Amino acid sequence: MKKLFIKTYGCQMNVYDSARMADLLAPLGYAPAESATDADMVILNTCHIREKASEKVFSELGKLKELKDQKAADGGAMMIAVAGCVAQAEGAEIVRRQKAVDIVVGPQSYHRLPELIARITRERGHALETDFPAQDKFDSLPEEISASGPAALLTVQEGCDKFCTFCVVPYTRGAEYSRPVEQILSEARRLVAKGVREITLLGQNVNAYSGAGFDGEAASLAQLICALAKIDRLARIRYMTSHPRDMGDDLIAAHGEIEQLMPYLHLPVQSGSDRILAAMNRQHTRDDYLRLVERIRASKPGLALSSDFIVGFPGETDRDFEDTLSVIRQVGYASAFSFKYSPRPGTPAAAASMHVPEEVMSARLEALQSLLLEQQRAFNAGCVGTTMPVLFEKTGRKPGQAIGRSPYLQAVHADHAAHLIGRICNVKIESVFPNSLKGVLLEKQARAFGTFESMASN
Repeated sequence: MKKLFIKTYGCQMNVYDSARMADLLAPLGYAPAESATDADMVILNTCHIREKASEKVFSELGKLKELKDQKAADGGAMMIAVAGCVAQAEGAEIVRRQKAVDIVVGPQSYHRLPELIARITRERGHALETDFPAQDKFDSLPEEISASGPAALLTVQEGCDKFCTFCVVPYTRGAEYSRPVEQILSEARRLVAKGVREITLLGQNVNAYSGAGFDGEAASLAQLICALAKIDRLARIRYMTSHPRDMGDDLIAAHGEIEQLMPYLHLPVQSGSDRILAAMNRQHTRDDYLRLVERIRASKPGLALSSDFIVGFPGETDRDFEDTLSVIRQVGYASAFSFKYSPRPGTPAAAASMHVPEEVMSARLEALQSLLLEQQRAFNAGCVGTTMPVLFEKTGRKPGQAIGRSPYLQAVHADHAAHLIGRICNVKIESVFPNSLKGVLLEKQARAFGTFESMASN
């Protein structure tokens, strides 16, 4: 057996892609390695969203070159591949700057890895593949799919047509593409057969989903969720990431009608200033977003929201920033992600003038995160004394302890629950930690399934 090590950067879609790369290479004899040191092949599955992403990749490649050289000196060999969005954006530069790289493959072409490995083995040199054959990729993925626990990711949509001025996704992932409903249902059924109880549907703009339905017509995300909810023993469904422009009436209604759809929604707003939203090309206003939140919460009272925020976008004034804080105060978030603006080469915002000074961005980010943390703590504190169903996913640090997820995606620790991995159990929340909740099982729930593996085989 050969050993494969994949290092994954960035979003959950990359996590899904990395798992599918492992599935692709398993028939070639590649088994998982614990580290790059033990591997015959290393794949860096990269992300271009964060600042200086490419330089971090080149730094990692420098370390891998040393490992590769050492293996060669010892009579062995190592193949190095760079995949993902940095590969798509800077493939030729990667090949030019780091000769130790054997394969560069974009996020829409990784299904060709077996072919590229064979080519390199025969001919040596480098292989660069950064086309956009999205449909071919999903059609070419193996039916056999791995599941590492009772919660799984499933990509249903890729790419984005929104062209926010700060974002590289349309350039690295391409145009919006939605997988057919039946293809998704088939993959979901295989996951459930392996013991998966919760599936998170992924897409760069997931609620723009419009895959071919059973009647040949385009299906909405709400229709897809409705079909998935009929799969026996699929207990939970989530989706991310959404765009406010694509929250259709049927999807809003689905939150109140489909029991399996969890009461937690990630709905990025980015800014609370209409002027900045227009400069970002977000295609919605502050009031559009606030009215949308009202409609969603009317459909599903108690639904928890999370969001994304960018501070220091070019031209952002103190008034613009205060508008963002006021949106946060008005909505009230259970959690959120927030970042300082950093330019991405090739995006319109990167050429904008009026960049906000670094010290101003830092002060604004600190103020924004302080408010968000206050709201998150208040939301978590409000859970104390309540009982909620928890899907236990893995064992904890303490003997007998298990860690699971609440319907609101919070991590929940419970003692005497390690035998309940893969089960959904009622837990009474007793206390709050900085990043998790602690609870106690309401009753002994030791029957039915002992482990995730035995559940899958049952």
